[in-house]
Formats: sequence, C-alpha cells, structure tokens
Amino acid sequence: MLSLSRLRMLRELHRLGTLAEVARALSYTPSAVSQQLSQLERECRVPLLERVGRRVRLTDQALSLVAHTEEVLAQLERAEAELAAASPRVSGTLKVASFQTVVLSFAPTALTLMAGRCPEVDVEITQREVGPAFEGLLSHDFDLILGEEYPGMPDRVRDGIDRAELLSDPLRLVLPPTGILSARPQSLADLADAPWAFDPSGTMTGAWARAECRKAGFEPRVRFDTPDPLMHAHLVRTGHAVAFSPALIAAQHLGGTQIFGLPDDPHRTLFTAVRAGRSDHPAVRAFRECLAEAALTEEAPAPSLVLAPADRRA
Repeated sequence: MLSLSRLRMLRELHRLGTLAEVARALSYTPSAVSQQLSQLERECRVPLLERVGRRVRLTDQALSLVAHTEEVLAQLERAEAELAAASPRVSGTLKVASFQTVVLSFAPTALTLMAGRCPEVDVEITQREVGPAFEGLLSHDFDLILGEEYPGMPDRVRDGIDRAELLSDPLRLVLPPTGILSARPQSLADLADAPWAFDPSGTMTGAWARAECRKAGFEPRVRFDTPDPLMHAHLVRTGHAVAFSPALIAAQHLGGTQIFGLPDDPHRTLFTAVRAGRSDHPAVRAFRECLAEAALTEEAPAPSLVLAPADRRA
C-alpha cells in the first residue's frame, strides 16, 4: 500500500513547486523530502519526477497520483467530520488564521461565544495575511482562515475550498482632528500633497489604497509604510498622516480622528474558508456560526461627510 505521508509530499511538490518549499512547509530537510519521493517512485514502479535544469517536474503519472491523493485527503477529512458529529461532545483543537482587523474587532466576541457553546474546543488563532493563510490552509496547518477581498481585486477560486461570506465592510478616509491635515477635503484630489500611511504595496490593502489615489488623479506620498492599522490610526490621530481604514475598527480604534466616506462607497468583503472535506466538522461549523453572530454586533460610526469624485467637486 502506498504511503500517505509520501503521497502528501508529492502533492505539496505539485502545489509549491520546489523541494525546498516542500521541506519548509512540512518541517523536513530537502534531502529527506527527496529520499521519501524516491522511495515513493520505487513503490509505484513508474517515473514520478523528471529533471528540468535545477528543478524537478511531475510526470503525467505523478499528476494522476496527486489527483487521487487530493480525493483521499478530502475523504479522510469527511470521515473525521462524521465521527466528530457522532460524538455527544465537540472537542479538540481548531487552528485558525486571521488578519489583524478581525482580531481587533469581532474575533474576541466570537471566542467568547465559542467558549460558552463548545468549552472543550481550544481555538488557536495565528495572525496571517490572506495569501499565507490560504497556503497554510491547503497544507493542513490551519483548519479555518479568515480572508478579505477588496474592490476590483476578486479572490481567485481555489479547488477544494469551501468559502462563506461574513460581512461587507465600508472603507473610509480618516484625517486628524486638528492641524494642517485636518481641513475637510471635498475630494481625494485635495489630499494629493498630504503624507499618507499605507500598507505595503505588495499587500492587497496597500495595492487597493494606491489604486484609489491614482483613480483620483494623483500618486500618493507614502510617508509611513506599515501593515499595522493601529499604527495608521495613531499617526492620523497625532497629525502626521492621513489614511484609509476599514469601518470595522472605527468604533473602537479610530477615536480622535475624522472619518469620511469615499466616492462610490467602496466595501471590502470578509469571508471564512475551510477545506471542503472539513466544512461539516462540528467545531468548524460552530466557530463559523460564532463568527457570523459576532460580526453582526459590530456597528461602525457613520462618516461625517462623503467625498465627491475628483471630477465633481462641490
């Protein structure tokens, strides 16, 4: 019988592309991964890998084996979910990956709800951006992840993933309460010369923010480059920058700032994602329900003013 652990290594090689990445994902050395895949090849009695320069490529037989491996892993997770559902108690560890604004807003409420309903489930939360979170989900490092999708940047469809939307979160402009940067703009174009606090350009949030400014006709002066939304809020509050912010954190973390609506009222979409085979696990279902209920308790303050598009100033 073929070794499931070796089959999983082959699957990870197909997904990640290099032996070094497989070794990192599975906590092996590259040489150990290579030895295990060589052993799998001997067991299968067909070539699974071929050299292409310094890299290896999966043969057609290996790709067929990967497809079967995906089915086996999903079926095993469905079996585990059925066994868990048949138990009178929901227990175990649920590994979750989330980005920061969820942890800053409704995740604590969801954890409180979960502790009351499923006290024998330990929920572990790791902070990850959406891309690395999905990688961890696919490699079975996480059971559930929270993701976000920005306007004009749809998340790609991934096979074997069950996604459920949580909420639609308005995106706002925030300005200092006093000082040279506090003057109310009529449009984003009025802030062409202002110093901005943005997420890094390689992130979804940072890319959207820069695109929003360019849509208004200017290249933003990014003086502060950080993925920390609390740092953005602090820099705005102290008069050193202007920034965009999701409304979700406004009530608790944007005190002492001015909050404005943006043209066309852009929203980001928050969602949960799990592997399809694990979607019916009672711990997963319970935590999804707690997250959905907790999200409904969030009330973002209304903006003091909605900006006009750059070509239609009042």
